[in-house]
Amino acid sequence: MGLGRLLIIAGAVMITLGVLISLGPFGRLPGDIVYRGRNVTFYFPLMTSILLSLVLTLVFWLFGRFR
Repeated sequence: MGLGRLLIIAGAVMITLGVLISLGPFGRLPGDIVYRGRNVTFYFPLMTSILLSLVLTLVFWLFGRFR
């Protein structure tokens, strides 16, 4: 597989993930840490990070498996 084709596939995967993240339930899942102070808000998407890590691990495992 050439580098150009690999970049096209990677771009398509990134666009698909971007659409899923913007339209899906990602970003405000239970388990995400939000601290709201008087002058500051701290947001750490812990559960979102774990879920995206699992999805990406599965995708890359499938690509490696069927390559």
